[in-house]
Amino acid sequence: MSIKESSTNNENRKTMESCCSEIYAVNLISGRWILSICYQLKRERLRFVELKNRIPNISERMLTLQLKKMEQENLVIKTVYAEVPPRVEYELSEIGKKLLPVLSQLELWGKEHKESKKKD
Repeated sequence: MSIKESSTNNENRKTMESCCSEIYAVNLISGRWILSICYQLKRERLRFVELKNRIPNISERMLTLQLKKMEQENLVIKTVYAEVPPRVEYELSEIGKKLLPVLSQLELWGKEHKESKKKD
């Protein structure tokens, strides 16, 4: 067992996730890039390079790691075409598409929050 797996913080996270679906969901999509990737995939399937070009400052390594995590969590579908050179496309899965209304609500909330901070 690694230190990360046995840490008190990790145990607390697992406990909170098991009893609170909101925390489970937030932990699943938290981080710097997952929502950005979802945002880019909301209208169309995209190739890796297209995603990389549309998300400023993400490294290839980080995009690869995030897409792999999203695929493991069933948020995206990766389609590999038997072509030379190989073509790989990513799209939101059905459960991933169910995040889109949440993204819209976050966008509205974010705009409202920014405006309220300007007034302070």
